[in-house]
Amino acid sequence: MQPSIALLRAVSLFACVALLASCNGTPLKEPPPAPSAPSSSTKYYKDDGPGESPPANLDAIPDAVPRLEPLNRFANRPYTVLGKDYVPATSLRPYKERGIASWYGRKFHGQKTSNGDTYDMYAMTAAHPTLPLPSYARVTNASTGRSVVVRVNDRGPFLHDRIIDLSYAAANRIGTAAKGSGEVIVEAIIPGEGTLVAAAPLPPVVATAPLHKVEAPPAATVSMETSGGFSVQLGAFQNNSNAQNFLAHVQGQLATAQVEPKVREMGGLYRVYVGPYPDRNEARKVADRLTSAFGFATTVAPH
Repeated sequence: MQPSIALLRAVSLFACVALLASCNGTPLKEPPPAPSAPSSSTKYYKDDGPGESPPANLDAIPDAVPRLEPLNRFANRPYTVLGKDYVPATSLRPYKERGIASWYGRKFHGQKTSNGDTYDMYAMTAAHPTLPLPSYARVTNASTGRSVVVRVNDRGPFLHDRIIDLSYAAANRIGTAAKGSGEVIVEAIIPGEGTLVAAAPLPPVVATAPLHKVEAPPAATVSMETSGGFSVQLGAFQNNSNAQNFLAHVQGQLATAQVEPKVREMGGLYRVYVGPYPDRNEARKVADRLTSAFGFATTVAPH
């Protein structure tokens, strides 16, 4: 199997860890020329850096457009790099952190990301140690307020003082490319936020497909079943339209698992679920099967 960019970068970091430690968190680029021989060209770490012929419209490359996508079945498992354990999130949930952002460029351009995509340094993407893959985030330059929306599709960075690795295009957008790194604020974006919620005390929900491209089925599909037994919840929404859109997406996938998803209004939320099942153990078996087969973050609750 071809190694991911995250693995290649981890190997590179391991080989250079002593050098980087001596830099005390400075940007990943070589020292500038001595004052006696000034140079106007930026020196980048190793053979990385921007491409020789960047797109003419680099400043006009649009932000990533958040959409609900299935989470990768393999890229969100716990892993260890350079002796440190990482436990990625397995559902979309609120996240906000302030720290140092770095970026990576042509050294990894065209190689596979941890999510299985082909890395494009001119696309609005990023690598993060623990955000679910794929997901979306807004990255804001803490000094200038300039921001960009990126699609998180890779793992990294693995230096202790860096919280996100941006593509060259994204770093250029917020003004940190030339310096190599900069202080940023990273905020997770949940597509349709304000409508996709977790019903307390249940954990956040993983949405598995775009909502804005699907016509909602008639509202009559809201189930009027009475309580009893246990159901496997796949999502919870504040309005029926979004619940119906989500239902339309998962119906095709779940048909192969021989379960029928439905929508039920309860506690002010429209819940997409399968079941009910007579006891919790049976519901849990179904939930585990759906998580294993489709990557759903399921919740078992009394129906």
